[in-house]
Amino acid sequence: MSTLTLKSITKFYGTLQVLHGIDLEVRDGEFVALVGPSGCGKSTLLRMIAGLDSVTGGEIWLNGICVNEVAPKDRGVAMVFQSYALYPHMTVRENMGFALRMAGMPKAEAAVQIDRAAEILGLSQLMQRRPKELSGGQMQRVAMGRAIVRNPSLFLFDEPLSNLDAKLRHKVRGEIQALHLRLGTTTVYVTHDQVEAMTLADRIVVMNEGRVEQTGTPLQLYDRPQTPFVAGFIGSPAMNLFTGTLAGTALRLASGLVLEMPDAIPKGLAGEVSIGIRPEHLSRAGSGWPMQVQIVETMGAESHVSGLIGAQEATLTVKTRDFPAIGSVIRLRPDPGALHVFQNGERRE
Repeated sequence: MSTLTLKSITKFYGTLQVLHGIDLEVRDGEFVALVGPSGCGKSTLLRMIAGLDSVTGGEIWLNGICVNEVAPKDRGVAMVFQSYALYPHMTVRENMGFALRMAGMPKAEAAVQIDRAAEILGLSQLMQRRPKELSGGQMQRVAMGRAIVRNPSLFLFDEPLSNLDAKLRHKVRGEIQALHLRLGTTTVYVTHDQVEAMTLADRIVVMNEGRVEQTGTPLQLYDRPQTPFVAGFIGSPAMNLFTGTLAGTALRLASGLVLEMPDAIPKGLAGEVSIGIRPEHLSRAGSGWPMQVQIVETMGAESHVSGLIGAQEATLTVKTRDFPAIGSVIRLRPDPGALHVFQNGERRE
């Protein structure tokens, strides 16, 4: 059994506080992704779990043991870095077996574990190559293999795909997913790419400015974001958010434009609010919200039409080939059952 518990974790660098009381439970065999913009503290938190950074306050528990004072090598944790961190003068086999050699494992036993990891990752034909002879995807798999051979109780991934191109990123993402299904090792995965998090994770932890905004399954975060930040961060393209003053079902934007809202707005709600609607829940209509088209991105199966509603940016997902002209004004109607309403930074029902 392999579990991770974070209790009120804080981190200061001098007088700068970068983590503010993080609480998290990761269950045995679970794949949890930490997502958020650059500088939100997710990589710092991962390094603290690994023991590479010290904890200012709070406790980190691995498998029922507080490990705040336990050395990184004794935590039973393996970390895969963004930079691969391979030794350039060593072969693939030597890189994968380095930690085992340092731990004093007998050569025969180490060879068995290295060969097993190489077979899992499709590296068996590359064992005598050096890093300079490998592609980016192959180097990332070697870094993963170096983690696997240690048979850790916890895998930690720190933005492992950010150095790869889009096609290769998709391929290696599939390999990481298959690896987790095969090994079942508890995993914490840091990324700024919410698409990676949505496709890989059992649960996602959305972080912002050193705090946890929301934790849930990918669909929970997508369907019921609890804050405007989560609403705008999860989903690609991002959710449209219109901020203004609500009176009845009329939302007055800062530009003075009044948007008539469906009756799905919570009864009695008034004042400053943010109304969210995803691009796929907007449709073109003969009357409705006016959007001046600025950009049309054709993606093949669908297209993204972006422009301004008042002074606020908005995006519409279009499934047909009937694209509006840039500079034209089109009318949009929201799906009444798909509105997200926020007031004072919280979701309103």
